[in-house]
Amino acid sequence: MQPSHRIMIVGILLGACVVPGRVSHAQERISLSAASGMVRVAQNGIYHGDSTAEVSSARNEWESFQVVVSAPGNTITIQDVTVSDFVGEGGAKIGGDAVRLYRVEYVRVRRSTPRAEEPPGLFAGPLVPFINPVTGQPVEPKSQYRERWGAPIQTKGHEMYAVPFDVFSGQSQPLWIDVHVPKDAQAGQYRATIRVTAGDNLRAELPVTLTVWNFTLPDSPSMRNHFGNFRNVARYFSVEGNSERFREIEMRYCEAMAEHRMTPPIPRSLLPEVGDDGSLRIDPARTRALADFIERLHVSDFEIPRAPYRAPLDADRAKTVRYLKDYYAYVSENGWADGAYYYMHDEPNLAENYELVRDYGELVHETAPGLKCLVVEQTYPQDPSWPDIDPAVDIWCPLWSFIHRESIAEKIAHGDEVWSYTALTQRSPRYHPDYEQCRDYDPPYWHIDRPLASYRVPVWINRQYGITGLLYWTTVTMVMDAWNNPAFSHFGRHFNGGGFLFYPGEPCGIDGAVTGMRVKNLRDGMEDYEYFVILDERGGGDVVEDIVDSIAPSWWEFTRDPEDYRRARTRLAEEIVRRK
Repeated sequence: MQPSHRIMIVGILLGACVVPGRVSHAQERISLSAASGMVRVAQNGIYHGDSTAEVSSARNEWESFQVVVSAPGNTITIQDVTVSDFVGEGGAKIGGDAVRLYRVEYVRVRRSTPRAEEPPGLFAGPLVPFINPVTGQPVEPKSQYRERWGAPIQTKGHEMYAVPFDVFSGQSQPLWIDVHVPKDAQAGQYRATIRVTAGDNLRAELPVTLTVWNFTLPDSPSMRNHFGNFRNVARYFSVEGNSERFREIEMRYCEAMAEHRMTPPIPRSLLPEVGDDGSLRIDPARTRALADFIERLHVSDFEIPRAPYRAPLDADRAKTVRYLKDYYAYVSENGWADGAYYYMHDEPNLAENYELVRDYGELVHETAPGLKCLVVEQTYPQDPSWPDIDPAVDIWCPLWSFIHRESIAEKIAHGDEVWSYTALTQRSPRYHPDYEQCRDYDPPYWHIDRPLASYRVPVWINRQYGITGLLYWTTVTMVMDAWNNPAFSHFGRHFNGGGFLFYPGEPCGIDGAVTGMRVKNLRDGMEDYEYFVILDERGGGDVVEDIVDSIAPSWWEFTRDPEDYRRARTRLAEEIVRRK
């Protein structure tokens, strides 16, 4: 996890006759330093980072950091970046596919998100890979040429690529390094070298030390989660939603989510078809493909799609009952019932919506008693005169600003689950039990023009409240311009990056998702949560509580300092190892 430890790198600049202890001409032209993955490095100015690299990770965890290339003198052109194997005691190695390189790209915020913490401008965000994950080949720059005069123009490469790149005098360009520590990695220290090659035979070498902790994270995320669907992906790639190419692209988005400890939505092409009477048509080939998807991507949560009827209306009741019975039998027979839930209603903000939730929940519980009903609603009523929906709801999903500690504790005490949920920038409503105390407070909204800590800290705050799930409305909503103005426009306001976490890979020649710094920080938070769970299991719940208190006492109070997260995570890891 990139931001959880102190990222420091020693740079040894190698050029013609670089003499230790002296400032060479080469050293005046290129500067390397390192930064935490929780830091956005500005292009303008020379970045002065740390001078030694000490990163740490559990097994089966991703660790990340940035290497910043700056030009204190003349403009430089970086031609290549490589990372050696991480070599440990006795020749143990971590390398190859375990290490990935990206160039940090910038997106522009033209109009601020409501309640933004940072002003408009360029923000470090998308991560352009050096290697196309689909083809395994380098992402090359676009070029055009003719085989001979008068012949048709040939085009190869792409508009968005990793190398080569220029760093102008007085400016900086960050690189992103991801390292995955295998499950069978030997605990202890590993060393590697990062090499940056520029023009004029300039080369910089950066030694890095990786400490592997003696414990392993699970494959599936312990924090339950829901991040919407990928229907908008077809529009970004200009493909038909039922085409084979769309299914291939959709699967790559699913793989990207799973790699970042986010539960991918199950593709419709893998689910059973539904008959006119509500019955399921079970295709054994589809079921085998779905089982492979669940196992390969470590899917532990199974959202049963909403019934295609207006239940519990009398005209549709029988069809809905048949649908729910068949679907719950299907997931039960295949061993998926434990993680199954029914997303019953989204933000029921009217009395008649509460009535529908009450009646629909009763129908679900009668028809499929083991199936849990999820409703995106806070744990206290919007209006006490409205119908009581408590018996209908098994999983509550309050917005972050709507969260109320006491009512959450009550729901959990009588057996319900609580997940937290974010969208846009809503503050606490007037019917919040503590409205006067929290009316002017802001939780860590998910937008580009807020600190990256906003993406890491929610799972810490979830642990603070006993919340066991995380819900986001979508990761691929339609924005104004995915790479140049990624703003979700809503009632004349811009929500920069709202509902948009993955960039379409087309400008890079990638038929899939391009990730970014916000997703990496979200992944790090999900990995932090695994530390909580492991330490809880080893009898260290009191220690977890103390450490979480130091980072995020509530939804309104949380640290933005990367060093605080590094220290807290190190304490967690050391306590886990001590209690083995």
